Amino acid sequence: MSQPITITNEDILNQVKLSCKTPEIIEEIVNRKVIENAAVTAGITIETEELQQAADKFRLMYQLDSAEDTWTWLEKHSLTLDDFEIIVYNRLLSTKLLTHLFLDKIEPYFFENQLDYAGVVMYEVVLDDEDLAIELFYAIREGEISFSDVAHKYIQDKELRRKGGYRGIVYRKDLKPEISAAAFAAKPPELLKPILTSKGVHLIFVEEIVQAELDNMLRHKIGLDLFSEWLKQKIGQVGISVNFE
Repeated sequence: MSQPITITNEDILNQVKLSCKTPEIIEEIVNRKVIENAAVTAGITIETEELQQAADKFRLMYQLDSAEDTWTWLEKHSLTLDDFEIIVYNRLLSTKLLTHLFLDKIEPYFFENQLDYAGVVMYEVVLDDEDLAIELFYAIREGEISFSDVAHKYIQDKELRRKGGYRGIVYRKDLKPEISAAAFAAKPPELLKPILTSKGVHLIFVEEIVQAELDNMLRHKIGLDLFSEWLKQKIGQVGISVNFE
């Protein structure tokens, strides 16, 4: 009969270090502490009713439809009910701080950077061989093979391959300049000539160009972008000391 294995807090901490995940964990801790300090300074508080509503949304997001589902999830992650409340509290605190800092700045930021938030609906295959990319470009254009067939044959990432290289709506600001210039000059639907970047040779099919519109999804994205940049600046201003003793 095999011997039982006991895992301690020290084992977990050592595994975090040995798996080289310490920087990511430290970043999350620092983010949380910066947010907590900023919330106190801003006088942000959370009412019991708000916390309950946030907990309900969290359960809905993670499909924890019953008390049994919630307990199973907590056990899986070695969490207590108090831990669950802290997770929900921290998420809600972060959201309220974001709203406090940037709610009235999202719209002005959008209009100042409107071109950055135009988007393209695109499909993409990245190849290592430029000659192959050119050959496939002409084969697709002449109808000898479909873009979907190329995607299924040459994309390594399983999920992207299943979607035929579909990237969804990609904003101008998130594209490399050489790709952005070609994509936004396209007349959809259009297959672009192969584009060489540091990542490889890109075969791109532009399905649609989407003009920037400040809908709820984009408001959320801009808010997160501004909040993320604010966090980086704040973290750069504080000293960080790590003590594993």
